[in-house]
Amino acid sequence: MLRWLIGGGREPQGLAEKYPVQSIGEEQTQNPYTELLVLKAHHDIVRFLVQLDDYRFASAGDDGIVFLWNAQTGEKIFELHGHTQKITAITTFPSLDSCEEKRQLILTASADRTVIIWDCDTGKQVQKVSCFHSTVKCLTVLQRLDVWLSGGSDLCVWNRELDLLCKTSHLSDTGISTLIELPKNCVAAAVGKELIIFRLIASTEGSLGWDVQEVKRLLDHQDNILSLVNINDLSFVTGSHVGELIVWDALDWTMQAYECNFWDPSLQLDTQQEIKLCQKPNEISIHHFTCDEEYLFAAVGRGLYVYNLQMKRMIACQKTAHDSTVLHIVTLPNRQLISCSEDGSVRIWELREKQQLTAEPVPTGFFNMWGFGRVNKSANQTIRKPQDNATVCSLELIGDLIGHSSSVEMFLYFEDHGLVTCSADHLIIMWKNGERESGLRSLRLFQKLEDDGDLNLGF
Repeated sequence: MLRWLIGGGREPQGLAEKYPVQSIGEEQTQNPYTELLVLKAHHDIVRFLVQLDDYRFASAGDDGIVFLWNAQTGEKIFELHGHTQKITAITTFPSLDSCEEKRQLILTASADRTVIIWDCDTGKQVQKVSCFHSTVKCLTVLQRLDVWLSGGSDLCVWNRELDLLCKTSHLSDTGISTLIELPKNCVAAAVGKELIIFRLIASTEGSLGWDVQEVKRLLDHQDNILSLVNINDLSFVTGSHVGELIVWDALDWTMQAYECNFWDPSLQLDTQQEIKLCQKPNEISIHHFTCDEEYLFAAVGRGLYVYNLQMKRMIACQKTAHDSTVLHIVTLPNRQLISCSEDGSVRIWELREKQQLTAEPVPTGFFNMWGFGRVNKSANQTIRKPQDNATVCSLELIGDLIGHSSSVEMFLYFEDHGLVTCSADHLIIMWKNGERESGLRSLRLFQKLEDDGDLNLGF
């Protein structure tokens, strides 16, 4: 029998008891989000949230409407109508620093094969592009060049006035699922299981114009790429449907690390056929990454994994962080992590250090510290022995936010205004720091009493 360390859906009998989802009691003393505000405006699945500035955010989803909100009060600022089908991508398009007129713009793409640019300060539609041959699945802004890219069955480069500067030929029927910016005017595009590197050649005085050139195709993934994220200026990471995790050099696009096959090392497999029969790719699909200067966090199936970038090894995991697939994760200050899932839950984790009492030889790969995964020789990984009492960590559940009745698609974190979550239940929920909100209400009350002359500070 084959057992998965990272599960999703139904587990074989007896495994659910061995790897139960961690729970927390009603007294969540370390969870600051004790108040919530429910925002009802959408009438279909809300898939996207994007932060506009310190106090505003936008929401969009399958109803094709974009709403702008005040993150402090929950007030609806604008309701943007222009698309006739569901929103497929959204991103901000800030003004250049050199621009005298500062306007906060957003770009939205839809299954109606249009892209609209909106002015967030007026709520007005600036311009619409309707010349796409397929749905635009992703949008990326190259701020330094003041252009934006749309990814679908081809890659298009546009300026702020929505002039088409250049485009690639037809790439595939599946199209580009996600895009990230790389150094030296390059971008990485996930097209099915291929990772394509493009270089953007900007127009200069005396040149004929803009151009986008394909410079390399990376064919190392065996299945569709689901997640593509920058780690820092020197590296980025991809994750696939069957649990392949690859770290790439952002300058020469070579592979720095490779891991896959999340098997339990305590079980022996008799035949390769058993692997094929028992394999459930959705249980090890890598849906999302987030990182800080020290750690890379991976949402794999319904589990969470933490990789130390400096030590080059995995240091913590929660194999069953949720009852269903983890869709989105974000790091918070103070070594905290938030995750949301198809099961409708939002959970807060804290990364805590503990001591590793034994020192045994372990591979340097992402997950081989626990005895599974395989080392890719092409990545020049070596076997090394950690020092005695080397630091490892654990992910401890400190908060469980129950409010949505269906899959939580993603969330935003505001340092001053709390969390914002969106869901398939059509709702947006603002989760507030109860202690902070209580203090603000007291201040407002005292201010009102003072303004009304009813506050006597004399003794």
